[in-house]
Amino acid sequence: METPDMSSLMPSRPELFDFEGISMTHFFTDNWENVKNFQARPDDILIATYPKAGTTWVSYILDLLYFGNDDPDRQTSQPIYTRVPFLESCFQFIPTGTELADNLKTSPRLIKTHLPVQLVPKSFWEQNSKVVYVARNAKDNAVSYFHFDRMVKLQPEPGDWNNHLQKFMEGKKVCGSWYDHVSGWWEKKQTYSNLLYLFYEDLVEDTGREVERLCSFLGLSTPAEERKKITKGVHFDAMKNNKMTNYSTIPVMDFKISPFMRKGKVGDWKTHFTVAQNEEFDEVYKQKMKNTTVKFRTEL
Repeated sequence: METPDMSSLMPSRPELFDFEGISMTHFFTDNWENVKNFQARPDDILIATYPKAGTTWVSYILDLLYFGNDDPDRQTSQPIYTRVPFLESCFQFIPTGTELADNLKTSPRLIKTHLPVQLVPKSFWEQNSKVVYVARNAKDNAVSYFHFDRMVKLQPEPGDWNNHLQKFMEGKKVCGSWYDHVSGWWEKKQTYSNLLYLFYEDLVEDTGREVERLCSFLGLSTPAEERKKITKGVHFDAMKNNKMTNYSTIPVMDFKISPFMRKGKVGDWKTHFTVAQNEEFDEVYKQKMKNTTVKFRTEL
């Protein structure tokens, strides 16, 4: 019997368009009414990041902290994207993010978003929900985003590395400008006390320490032994080989091009940027980030 041709089920790569001042594709705006009117709860935890900044990593850490011991089956049979729904997503092959979030049986609900701060549903602020934001330095983020766009058919065509880098600097990527995203959320932190702002580089440097910070922010008294076990379980290589966290169960990702979890290192940008690209990038960076106090490390 012939194997069915999966490519016919693959949606074609979407076009980028301007949505409320942010570059988006229809996969994140098709369900917008429901996203905008989403009803958050006081005990919800929103995990927010610019794409490719450690979202899955922090989602998995939080999932283990809250539910690691309750249901061992959950860890081996439910992919992370059903445990931590992606709020604004509207893909044909799984229920929408709002639907998945509304149907979560867990308490607290863990929900992820890549939205810039101004587009987050108002109910999260009204309910004073806790928010964990993760930021990654722009250079490594740009590299990771490039390889992601190459392998994910739901993303616009990235072109070559140079073309992608130009678009990244112009903010013409899905979810808009990295510069605006990280600084917008940084500003929010100054006025909204229920927001923890984490750095990807800190997580790489000392995962255990950051897990402790998360516990203290969330008011969790997880025993040290348990924290140690979780820290080991969320090591990059462990997650990369875990079918429930590495997205290998999703048909729209081409792992022959690049794995979803590629390297997880700090400083990998040095293998991609030419001297000229790096100089131009630094100039643009200085310009775009001149009004914010948020600081990043590009190497450890």
